[in-house]
Amino acid sequence: MENYYFIIAVKLFIFLSIINVWFFRFGKSTDWRGGNATSMKEEFEAYGLPAPMLYLVGGLKVLFATLLVVSIWYEKLAIPAAAGMAILMLGAIIMHFKINDPIKKSIPAFSFLVLSLIIIVFHMGN
Repeated sequence: MENYYFIIAVKLFIFLSIINVWFFRFGKSTDWRGGNATSMKEEFEAYGLPAPMLYLVGGLKVLFATLLVVSIWYEKLAIPAAAGMAILMLGAIIMHFKINDPIKKSIPAFSFLVLSLIIIVFHMGN
């Protein structure tokens, strides 16, 4: 049962973090932004991605994070939501490597990738 509460905490942590990044820190500088970007828009430009990708990726991250919270009550959503989030985080890691960012900048994406995989493993075992 304690693992169940841990997974709920992980889902909530991912959700709150994604909401923070995409709604409250969107136009602000952080140590984790790709290249020398000072906003989310500049970060996607640094990756060489077109503007629509910014909104597609952001929308998908918010969707999957929201589905992770909903999966607390509807468990069938957990694996697809966590898998979607894992794929997006893998893409983020690849983008950081593409522009030769220091490893440090990939730590958040790597952390969320690992947390998403933990969610998947937990729900596959239950």
